[in-house]
Amino acid sequence: MDIKPIKNEADYRAALQEVEQLMLAQPDTAEGEKLDVMVTLIEAYEAKHFPMDLPDPVEAIKFEMERQGLTVKDLEPMIGKSNRVYEILNYKRSLTLKMIWRLHQGLGIPAESLIKPPVNLSN
Repeated sequence: MDIKPIKNEADYRAALQEVEQLMLAQPDTAEGEKLDVMVTLIEAYEAKHFPMDLPDPVEAIKFEMERQGLTVKDLEPMIGKSNRVYEILNYKRSLTLKMIWRLHQGLGIPAESLIKPPVNLSN
């Protein structure tokens, strides 16, 4: 197994090509093990060089609402009465810790996204 660290863009592109060739490798074979190691190296390189920013909390809530087909009424147990939900969705009010916990538990939104200050909060 010829594997080396990914140190630059050329190494990264070569690693991607290698993984593409190994995509149909069976688990528990030499090729399958090489694929696992190469994917791990690529993920580490991408995390370091192409970090993803967390989404705005309100946008994360709206995304989950759309994805799960939820309405404002569905968010009331997590946020409060519908007027409170609208205030949150329109950046008029910040999420409280209790709301963050309930949204995290109820919708599966990462808490890290929910505690990030909203971009459009107009306070």
